[in-house]
Amino acid sequence: MRQHGTWQGDGIYFGADYNPEQWPEQVWADDVALMRRAGVNLVSVGIFSWALLEPSPGRYEFDWLDRALDVLHAGGIHVDLATATASPPPWLAHRHPETLPRAVGGGVLWPGGRQAYCPSSPVFRERSLALVEAVADRYAEHPAVVMWHVSNELGCHNVHCYCDVSAEAFRGWLRERYGDLDRLNDAWGTAFWSQRYHDWAEINPPRSTLTIANPTQQLDFLRFSSDEQRAQLRAEREVLKRRVRQPVTTNFMIGMAKHMDYHSWTSDVDLVANDHYLMATDPYAHLGLSFAADQTRSVAGGDPWLLMEHSTSAVNWQPRNVAKTPGQLRRNSLTHVARGADGVLFFQWRASRAGAEKYHSALVPHAGPDTKVFDEVCRLGADLAALAEVRGSRVEAEVAILFDWEAWWGVELDSHPSVDVTYPDRMRALYDALWRAGVTADVVHPSADLSGYRLVLVPTLYLVRDADAEALHRYVAGGGTALVTYFSGIVDEHDHIRLGGYPGAFRELLGVRTEEFFPLLAGERVALDDGSTADVWTEWLHPVGAEVVASYEDGPLPGVPALTRHRVGDGTAWYLATRLDEAATDALVGRLITEAGVRPPAAAPTGVEVVRRRADDRSWLFVVNHTDAEATLDVTGTDLLTGQPCGGTLRVPAGEVAVVREEPAVSGAVPAGEPSPAAAA
Repeated sequence: MRQHGTWQGDGIYFGADYNPEQWPEQVWADDVALMRRAGVNLVSVGIFSWALLEPSPGRYEFDWLDRALDVLHAGGIHVDLATATASPPPWLAHRHPETLPRAVGGGVLWPGGRQAYCPSSPVFRERSLALVEAVADRYAEHPAVVMWHVSNELGCHNVHCYCDVSAEAFRGWLRERYGDLDRLNDAWGTAFWSQRYHDWAEINPPRSTLTIANPTQQLDFLRFSSDEQRAQLRAEREVLKRRVRQPVTTNFMIGMAKHMDYHSWTSDVDLVANDHYLMATDPYAHLGLSFAADQTRSVAGGDPWLLMEHSTSAVNWQPRNVAKTPGQLRRNSLTHVARGADGVLFFQWRASRAGAEKYHSALVPHAGPDTKVFDEVCRLGADLAALAEVRGSRVEAEVAILFDWEAWWGVELDSHPSVDVTYPDRMRALYDALWRAGVTADVVHPSADLSGYRLVLVPTLYLVRDADAEALHRYVAGGGTALVTYFSGIVDEHDHIRLGGYPGAFRELLGVRTEEFFPLLAGERVALDDGSTADVWTEWLHPVGAEVVASYEDGPLPGVPALTRHRVGDGTAWYLATRLDEAATDALVGRLITEAGVRPPAAAPTGVEVVRRRADDRSWLFVVNHTDAEATLDVTGTDLLTGQPCGGTLRVPAGEVAVVREEPAVSGAVPAGEPSPAAAA
């Protein structure tokens, strides 16, 4: 189980991945001096150093790492020490080619990049755990080490392996899940296309096929693959826990990775850490950043979390490595803190001279410290030092968005009614509408306790378990407000259709019954009688107790309801059966938050992000101005970043950030986990 509140230092952690092995030792002292100048207090060390630490099987060379850690400790820099298992050395594949992963078509994925190993390989597991033991035994009591870092971005490149080793592991996973072949055949629907299995040995991963692969086989392989990555995390953690006293973590990729079910991983780390990078082509990338931060906080159960990696400027792996504009580094970093991070780290400290990521930005760029980037790094270090008192506080949120990685996997399987229906689409549309309305949201698993929220949004929850559907019904009946969007509740956990009419698991809650989907052609739009427009999706819907709020005016289903509202107990359930345009989505979300009594932390112009963190009777208001104009807010308190009081009026210049210790502490949103007035009614 996670240990709450045991990992933070005296303030907000600030730092980066540090790779001293890439540089001559005479540079190390300069690095520490620059770290102190910038305010860096934590660095991640040793992440990709296996080939140096173990140059041949069982022969360890630690002298260079001893010296590096001693230099850091002498300079007052804490260390997040990696197990160094993230990428095996070339000798492992040379001696054991069976450890290499294979692609879906059977081709070998060779060394030369990183993570060139099969996640199910017993040889890889044995050698990696031997390394973890050696590193832990040597550095368990080193005074610089304050936490341990398992591997790195598990599953980033090798989440799916289709080799024979993985096939055997998959069969073992299926035996444990189903117990016997009859149950598996029933779950996989193998009566279709003559796929019935009579021997476990007949089962393989969903390798390249002549036509569409069995969807439940694909779904189970995705579950298995996530579990195999988690098994490596758990195995390394168990080795560490027998030898070290410091907390253990690994860096998730929430907001970027589709194929790891991080909800199931959180019990295996002492603190949740995450990596996040902006997509340069996304004009709303700062909204995506906020979404990833809110989701990470929610995966952490509302506890503070650690931002393990992001970039000071350009990243190397996008088609066009767009640099961040002045002030963007600060806004990005402090947005993560606003939404629950108690540490802000980057990849990496010093930009590499060679290798695949040499054009990735860093705290110290190729041009050295006399640069815009390093100046902004130093300013951020001072900001984070000024925010020390915020450490340990929690973010207020009155709205929950239901998110499930398995639902994501399910909705994007083959041969569905429309390729235009994707899981992140409505998730982000609803989140972005909340963001524009100034409302903070948690992004929680469908099994989470919903009683503390005034409003729950359920976008495209295609796959849902009975217990989770029933929990949403109880939430609404108890006084809550919920919105469910199209293509939700359609299948159970085996990807079997819930018969009797769509939206399956949510028919009774929503008071509707859909007899047929009518997806739209590419570019086709429909008008609604409330003046809004929609695209992608319509459906032949019949109200069964629900009130019709809006109907189609044209398209394939004129006069058929598109938006409904249903009273259930003391609450209300809305159903949106089409893909509204942005303006209409904003209007609907605005209506929902008003009806549910949701309150933004403070009134602010559109484009000015406002989030509140609270600890007991103290609260802090974060204000991030993403606009090109000064913003004025009614706030009373002290801006921690400037030290200046604001006696009722806070002015935040264009592109700037303020963090106000509010005086007196306000009675704002109901913290997640506490009953809301609606839920308690």
